[in-house]
Amino acid sequence: MMRHFTIIGGGQSGLQLGIGLLKAGHKVRIVQNRTGEEIEKGKVLSSQCMFDQALQNERDLGINFWESECPTVDSINFTVPSPEVAGDKAIDWNGKLDKPAQSVDQRVKVPRWMKEFAKLGGEMVIHDASIEDLEAYQQESDLVIVAAGKGEIARMFERDAERSPFDRPQRALALTYVTGMEARPDHSAVSFNLIPTVGEYFTFPALSVTGPCDIMVFEGIPGGPMDCWKDVKGPEEHLAKSKWILDTFLPWEAERCKDVALTDDNGILAGAFPPTVRKPVGRLPSGAIVLGMADAVCLNDPITGQGSNNASKAAKCYLDAILAHGDKEFDEAFMVSTFEAYWAYAQFVVGWTNALLSPPPPHVLNIMRSAQAYPELAKRIANGFNDPRDFFPWFAVPEEADAYLAKLAA
Repeated sequence: MMRHFTIIGGGQSGLQLGIGLLKAGHKVRIVQNRTGEEIEKGKVLSSQCMFDQALQNERDLGINFWESECPTVDSINFTVPSPEVAGDKAIDWNGKLDKPAQSVDQRVKVPRWMKEFAKLGGEMVIHDASIEDLEAYQQESDLVIVAAGKGEIARMFERDAERSPFDRPQRALALTYVTGMEARPDHSAVSFNLIPTVGEYFTFPALSVTGPCDIMVFEGIPGGPMDCWKDVKGPEEHLAKSKWILDTFLPWEAERCKDVALTDDNGILAGAFPPTVRKPVGRLPSGAIVLGMADAVCLNDPITGQGSNNASKAAKCYLDAILAHGDKEFDEAFMVSTFEAYWAYAQFVVGWTNALLSPPPPHVLNIMRSAQAYPELAKRIANGFNDPRDFFPWFAVPEEADAYLAKLAA
């Protein structure tokens, strides 16, 4: 039976779900506030390094259009600078990924997916949806899914205090898309640097509107020296500030960036937000209900690079639930159980991400140090980025960490 769906927001999750529903024979409308051309010519939206499970969701729908041209990310490299000797590394290890990751700039991906969605018969509406619009869409659709939202639409979804330990931003965030970065020797990586009391910096290869590039991600602890973006004016100043951070704290990364230039003037972003989980059912003034998805109801700090992976996995989870639901009504029980099915996975991502935002407890420092001695552990941590459930319980519980490390030592 053909059903009618309206999805608010055409990003990673909204378009992926919309295309999946179209391919299953349903009618789908996506409402979003910018055209493909505006997105392509606009500012970068995220850093989006996607690991194999999330990439597989795109392959399964036949929308992995960049697989052959996008550079691969083949490993995770983890470094902590020495607190004693400037320019030395206290911890430095590399874990190979079982299958490569890839990062495609959303300014490349979203416009192409919008075209595909229209080609498959989807209805694309370019409009900034309001609460009144949602009332109308809800009347016309079997189910309305909100996969985007700021302002009044976002406020419909109540913050889940039990699942949201933070009520303010935990990092000052910045992105810098560059060309001319020196490649790592041996193989590519997410090069992750943790600077105690200052913040984190990571970088990886990607595909942008100008072709292959590298994305620099800065995560500054609020009030610290990397919380330094508020007064930065314009693209060149943003690039200069990026290089200053590397020169000051990470000389080995600065070395790779001697000749970098911005991919384009829009290849920069800075901001901050509190990581937040919300309740999945949004109530309209009429009493009608809509279902929240991805960042609208489960927003993670980018420190673990899980945002676009979560969005992809949420879309897959919702698609499976909708298709399994047959011709039954999409009532509140359906909405809650669909989100809870996703949360059964996402709770581990959120737990791991939130743990990394706090100063690391001794058992976590011990794990990260030990990965230098045990390549098997380095590899396991690296592949946990693909499926963070594998970090539990040993990453979270000190006794489990000790037992696991003792087993590795034996």
